[in-house]
Amino acid sequence: MGSESGRVQRGEQSRISQWLRRRPKPTPEDPGKEREALLLAVAAAGLPIAPAAHPAGYRCSCDRIGCPTPARHPVSFAWQTQSTTDRAQIERWARNEPQANFITATGMVHDVLDVPLEAGRDALTRLLAAGVEVGPVAESGGTGEQARMLFFTATRGTPEDEDEWWPCELDCHPETMDEHPGLRWHCRGSYVLVPPAALPGDLSVGWLRGMEHPLPDPLTLLETLTDACALYAGTAAQTPAAVAWPLGR
Repeated sequence: MGSESGRVQRGEQSRISQWLRRRPKPTPEDPGKEREALLLAVAAAGLPIAPAAHPAGYRCSCDRIGCPTPARHPVSFAWQTQSTTDRAQIERWARNEPQANFITATGMVHDVLDVPLEAGRDALTRLLAAGVEVGPVAESGGTGEQARMLFFTATRGTPEDEDEWWPCELDCHPETMDEHPGLRWHCRGSYVLVPPAALPGDLSVGWLRGMEHPLPDPLTLLETLTDACALYAGTAAQTPAAVAWPLGR
């Protein structure tokens, strides 16, 4: 009786083993679908996006000889009006342009506080340790001033008094660098690459904290970020800053 039961169990195990061997092996998730899902998550959060250039080897996919910001700029001069959250349009772009990066236009729904990577890492550690609600954060690969950390925040909106407007090019002016060293505040009229994005030299832009985190008020992050930038400026060798995210092209 026991012997018969054992043979039945061994036979059942053998059939299960054969079935498992015949099952198709799971394939890695399609990177195109993962990219599309990440882009749609950005749009679902209300952040408008538009297609951008992509790497072509160590160069840019655009036709501009010696492009100063390869794979970091929109493909259309009309990127501000082209930017959208429409799901169907984004799906078409993502599927028809599988290599394209995407930018998100700031100043409508969100702003981005853009700091040197080392300063950003220090600030992020301090903010989280203090229990501050930090929103989505992305890292942009590179060397020197090209290595950046992007803190996505709610937009400041449009002040009633235009004199109170803090334009995104503020920190690009040399006279402001002592007050806000290394900080770039992307708001009205600016844009940043949105993850996932590929850069020349096998570099990339990726999320550290995704769109599941609500956009915070930028002023809750500003003091820590400017302090971290000041520390970074005091310890790093200073070279003329390149404008990594130009306002136009």
